[in-house]
Amino acid sequence: MASQEHHNLATTESRPSTHRNKYDLEEFERNDGRPAFVLTFTEVKLLGIAGVGFFLDAYDLFIINPVTLMLQYRLYGGGHLPARYEGFVKAGANIGSVIGQFLFGFLADSLGRKAVYGKELMLIILATILTMTTPTGSLSPEGSLIYLGIFRILLGIGVGGDYPMSATITSDRANLRKRGTMLAYIFSNQGWGSFMGSLVTLIVLACYKGTMEAGHTSKVDGVWRIIVGISLIPAFGTLYQRLTLPESTRYISSQKKDQEDNQDEIDRLKKLQHESDTEIRSEETAATNEKEKAAVEVGERPSTVDKSATDAIVDPNADPMEVATNKAHFKEFIAYFSQWKHFKLLIGTSMCWLLLDVAFYGINLNQNVVLQQIGFDGKTGSPWTRLFKTSTGGMIITALGFVPGYYASILTIEYLGRKWIQIQGFLAAALFLGILAGQFNELSKVSFIVCFALLQFFFNFGANTTTYCYPAEVFPTRFRAFAHGISAACGKVGAIISALAFNTLSQDIGTPAVLWIFFGCCIMGAVFTLLLPEVKGRDPDVILAEEIREMREAKNRK
Repeated sequence: MASQEHHNLATTESRPSTHRNKYDLEEFERNDGRPAFVLTFTEVKLLGIAGVGFFLDAYDLFIINPVTLMLQYRLYGGGHLPARYEGFVKAGANIGSVIGQFLFGFLADSLGRKAVYGKELMLIILATILTMTTPTGSLSPEGSLIYLGIFRILLGIGVGGDYPMSATITSDRANLRKRGTMLAYIFSNQGWGSFMGSLVTLIVLACYKGTMEAGHTSKVDGVWRIIVGISLIPAFGTLYQRLTLPESTRYISSQKKDQEDNQDEIDRLKKLQHESDTEIRSEETAATNEKEKAAVEVGERPSTVDKSATDAIVDPNADPMEVATNKAHFKEFIAYFSQWKHFKLLIGTSMCWLLLDVAFYGINLNQNVVLQQIGFDGKTGSPWTRLFKTSTGGMIITALGFVPGYYASILTIEYLGRKWIQIQGFLAAALFLGILAGQFNELSKVSFIVCFALLQFFFNFGANTTTYCYPAEVFPTRFRAFAHGISAACGKVGAIISALAFNTLSQDIGTPAVLWIFFGCCIMGAVFTLLLPEVKGRDPDVILAEEIREMREAKNRK
């Protein structure tokens, strides 16, 4: 046994550095022989920890649709909310998400996943509680909406932080051959979060039916607070597991790998720096002696030379990847993405996500237009009947398109690949958006439902899933969270644009024209996907190690 261990150790040490790194990383890339979508107990546990967070993200982001409808009856007697305030409330969580994605993405790479994970969920819990305290009885209607919107921004910071955190926590731990499947499983909780939001709304409304039908419409104020508050149950249930989740093997291995790979180069640079310091100080000493000699000759007092500037010589040719012991993570990030071959990947993931979210959130944050077309807009009947009908329509939309699309991605992502799924998803979504735009007023109710369900299906069996997966798979571990955060933040910028501009544009140029804009976004999304490689089975950490080796060899040849 001891000789076998010695043989394994010797074999590992005899490998070239890049191959050794690959060997080390693959020690925990075991193949159990089962299909990628069949999960082990450990993977199910990870799915529960990271997936519940994304369930909450979707629940909190999409629940705002029924909440704003209820606030119409509580604040405006059933009339429409002022467009600018409605836009602010709906966009609030997405505005906060941009901040959270940048912030938590950066912190997760620079401080480590363990140090940061769970803090975003604490923000979600705090913001949810504060949202429930909106004083609709003491503030003006506009003041209540501003109050709600502000704490929706805080909620969004936590929700945004969960994007890079859940993605990197999962990607760091996933087996390479199941990495895409695991990420798709995590992201599929968006569909379940939206579905459960509609279901919970229906259940709570059913409990309030007698009270509201008796004329106490203001009691709807309690309905939306209960709906929002129920999300605290899974949040508190997951918090402890997140706060105590250990650092991943791949993240630790990546840090050790970078340190090992660059130690020789660091030693070489230190030697060069020491030689430079010695040479410069010798020259300065000679120059100082000459000045002092000259000063004595003319009768002046010798001056002191500040040598502190020579104590921090930085080699301008230093390898940008030798950052294992360097705390200036942002400089490392800039150095890495200053190369076009890396920067074009960030452009691809960011632009694809932005273009997707312009269309995806433009439709899903303004479902009243769709509900009107399928007869579930709640225009007739009592306030309770209208709210119940609208929530039923939302559940139908989610059940027909959201959930099936996610599971189509889960079952096929390791076979078809991310790039194929993303391109066909963009093009198929463009096709159905074109049909809806061109025949918006001519389609029958059944035809509209079928077309819209297929649109939602190909959003989710397509770019809505893969734009979340791509940044977690294409970038190396040490830059993964921040790159994912930037990509996701660009997506949320698209969502903000849609939330703020959709209603105004629909009134100015008509809904079909807005759908044509979404059509163009999907076509451009397919084009930008061409910047991205297929990442199925691709290990970015091994690719980074190879780049480091090539840079070192190139410098040694100079």
